[in-house]
Amino acid sequence: MEMQGKVVIVTGAGSGIGRSLAQRIAKNGAEVVVCTDMNEDNVKDTASSIGEKGSSVFLDVSDEAAIESVVRDVEERHGRVDVFVSNAGYGQAGGLDLPTADWEKMMNVHTWSHLAAARAVIPGMLERGSGYLLSTASAAGLLTQMDSGPYAVSKHAAVALAEWLAITYAEKGIGVSVLCPQAVRTNIGGAANRNRNPSKPSQAGGDGVLEPDLVADACIETMREGRFLVLPHPEVETYFQRKANDYDRWLHGMRRFRERLIGS
Repeated sequence: MEMQGKVVIVTGAGSGIGRSLAQRIAKNGAEVVVCTDMNEDNVKDTASSIGEKGSSVFLDVSDEAAIESVVRDVEERHGRVDVFVSNAGYGQAGGLDLPTADWEKMMNVHTWSHLAAARAVIPGMLERGSGYLLSTASAAGLLTQMDSGPYAVSKHAAVALAEWLAITYAEKGIGVSVLCPQAVRTNIGGAANRNRNPSKPSQAGGDGVLEPDLVADACIETMREGRFLVLPHPEVETYFQRKANDYDRWLHGMRRFRERLIGS
C-alpha cells in the first residue's frame, strides 16, 4: 500500500508513534490525514505540523460508537477511508491485584478498538476492493510483558485479531499489518520509558529504546511491501521463533529473566 493520494485516520496521534506515523504518512503523499487523540491540544499540534492535509478530532477509542462516528464523518467529507491506523494505547503495571475493570479497560483500548475500526471501515473497503488496516500491538503481543498482565493479554489479542483479519480479507484487497515493537521513546511509560536503561527493559527481550520516527518509517516500509509483522526491533523475530520452537524452554527462560528484572 502506497500512501500517495490516500485518506487516512490515525488514532493516538497526539504524541509518540501516532504523531510520527501521521507525519510520515503525510510526507509520503497522503491526501488527507485525520489525527485523533484524547489530548486535544497535542493532536491539534500534530495536525498543524502536517499542514493543510491534516486535521484533528477528539476520540476516545474505548467508545465504539465514537469510532464509527469519526469514520462516517470522514467518509462523508472525503468519500472514503483508505487506511485506518489503530494506534492508541497506554500502559499500566499490575496483574491479579488489578480489578477486572482495569483489565477490561485495557482490552477496550488495545483490542476492541481495533475491532470497532475494522467494523467501521471494512464495508467501504470491500466495495472499493482496496484498503489497509495497521494496528499497533507490541512485542508483548508476541512474547509477553513482565510487569503487566492486562497489557500482555490485550496485546496478544490485538495480534490475534489482526491475524484473523489478514486471513479473512487479504484476497478481497484489504491489507493488514500489525506493529510489534519493543521499547519506544513515547509517553506510555512516562519518564521511566523515555529514559529507560536499555540493559534493564521491562518488556521481554528488550534491547534498546527506538525513536518514534524510526518506528513510523518501518511501518511505512512494511505497508508498502504488504507484509504482516512490523518489527522495528528485528531481534523480536528471533525471540518469537525460539518461543515457537520450544515453548517450555522459553517459559523457563522468561521466569529467570523476570526474576532478574523485577524479582519474584
